[in-house]
Amino acid sequence: MAFLDLARLYTLLEKLKVTSRAHVLLGSGGLAAFVLVLRYLFAKDTKYISNLAKVGRLTPPAGSPDPEKYDVIIVGGGTSGCVLAARLSEDPNIRVLLLEAGQSGTALTFSRTPSLFARLFPTKHVLQLRSEPQAAAKGRTQFWPRAKMLGGCSAINAQMAHYGSPEDFDEWAVFMGDDSWTWKNFGRYFTKFENYQPHPDYPLVDASARGADGPIKIGYFNTVTNTSKAFIKACVNVGIPFTPDFNVSTGTLGVSRIMTYIDEKRQRVSSESAYLTKDVLARKNLTVAINAQATRVLFEDINGEKRAVGVEFAHSSNGPQYSALSRKEVIICAGAVQSPHILMLSGVGPAAHLKEHGIPVVHSLPDVGKHLVDHPVVDLYFKDKHDSSSKYFQPNSVSDVYKLLRAFVQYFVLNTGGPLATNFGESAAFIRSDDPALFPKSEYPETLPDSTSGPGSPDLELFTTPLAYKEHGKVFFDVHTYALHVYLTRPRSTGEVLLRSSSPWDIPSVNPNYLKEPEDAAKLLRGVRLLLKIAQTEPLTEYLDQEFKRGDLDHQSHLKSDEELLEMIRERVETLYHPASTCRMAPADKEGVVDSQLRVYGIKNLRVCDASIFPWIVSGHTAGACFAIAEKLSDDVKASFHTL
Repeated sequence: MAFLDLARLYTLLEKLKVTSRAHVLLGSGGLAAFVLVLRYLFAKDTKYISNLAKVGRLTPPAGSPDPEKYDVIIVGGGTSGCVLAARLSEDPNIRVLLLEAGQSGTALTFSRTPSLFARLFPTKHVLQLRSEPQAAAKGRTQFWPRAKMLGGCSAINAQMAHYGSPEDFDEWAVFMGDDSWTWKNFGRYFTKFENYQPHPDYPLVDASARGADGPIKIGYFNTVTNTSKAFIKACVNVGIPFTPDFNVSTGTLGVSRIMTYIDEKRQRVSSESAYLTKDVLARKNLTVAINAQATRVLFEDINGEKRAVGVEFAHSSNGPQYSALSRKEVIICAGAVQSPHILMLSGVGPAAHLKEHGIPVVHSLPDVGKHLVDHPVVDLYFKDKHDSSSKYFQPNSVSDVYKLLRAFVQYFVLNTGGPLATNFGESAAFIRSDDPALFPKSEYPETLPDSTSGPGSPDLELFTTPLAYKEHGKVFFDVHTYALHVYLTRPRSTGEVLLRSSSPWDIPSVNPNYLKEPEDAAKLLRGVRLLLKIAQTEPLTEYLDQEFKRGDLDHQSHLKSDEELLEMIRERVETLYHPASTCRMAPADKEGVVDSQLRVYGIKNLRVCDASIFPWIVSGHTAGACFAIAEKLSDDVKASFHTL
């Protein structure tokens, strides 16, 4: 990763002189104008290929040279795809092509800087998806951002290094009849990718249980506000036990500061920055093509067996189409929306749906795109009593401009972190909605269905952010704020991804069906009630202005009835950006799309590796499991090559 030339930035600041002219610059263009300069200063050379003629051959014209051949073609350089490309190319005898529809994520200042990722949401680097109207959530359509860059959603997430519950993976193993997925066996792939950076403020973390040699640095290099530290103490005071580390074999329940995918330079660690290093990109057997959108997988019928033999791809809808062939494997790693989309465009999916859009059926696989599940989140908003939030990230005054510029100097020049080094999700608690210590039967008499993977697994996460926002960070409040959030880690409501047309350039339809199952709303109601209690518990209550009673904040929401709060939940429920399970790993007779080695049923040499294969969504943040399944599949694929 390239770093900022300090002399050049000092020169820039000297030219600005922090005068009224700077006020005009930063006030009118604000953050965006200044970061455009920083993006130039941070520009880096890469070995990525954007000339697609260098990695494939034009198709179809007759008489053209045979398409370029690779051993493995990986479709999608996201959270899992970069892992696979790096690990498979460790073997010099495996020739790998990685196709990414977008560009580099590490080249983007908004991605590298922990607090600025939401600034990418309205850009070309993020697919501008919107959900179908949510029938149980006031009929609203919802913005559903999905990354279009190397690193995938690990380049635009909140960098929260939480992996789910060990029981999640034991459940996968029982379901598949494959012990390699048990936490006892699969857990080693989490420590394989980890490079834990111990911190003197957190001596209770057992470093021996964390990986030390992996490419992904995790630790405590983000900035955390005093308010989020007070949240931890308030949670303990309402009965949530403290845990020093969420990612241990004994389970993930409890409250703590959350580890992050942020390195000692206080920059984001994505799958691109961790795995596609300079040394990896120098390998002669690895080719990484950017601006290369896969349009379909190519198949042949060989001795009565359908086989994946290559991929077609293009830079744009009106540009030339290219093909590359694979000798051994095509692995789709495009994410829980795009992976089923590519399969269906290629003729693999529900036959009637494919025919509806005029796509020839290569293989009927009814559950491609089905079982879409996401973590639904509800946000609560509070007035910051001490007016200490980072509201100035969207400057509205000369004072805000000075604070913003000071934060930029602190982060980019002095390298001391500061406000720009927050990942927003600073502290968290994982709980069960049936915990009698938190939800006594006298107050919560209804028994709700248990959707967890086991008795030690959560169905709710509570977490904090150092300021409140709406519309995915686009809108801030006009006063200093703080926010608490709750999401359902194991929702029962599921939906689907469907085609809108046969064109690979048309964004697919996504329908997560938020709150379709009534118990999902009932569990979120319990979480909201608990957060409102925590907000009034010492020491957190001292940081929140309990006398501020404006209706758009939640200081008075604890006085609302259950029905009023349920109405609020329906109005506010949103995505936490964790879609999963649309190419589900499951037995073929139980609505499966891939088997326990992630091979697509009915097609040889075709696999899927990303969150779409989760049999059930993990009880927490999804990036860690995506890293781990790619580490596991890399070993499986290399082993299969050596036995051929």
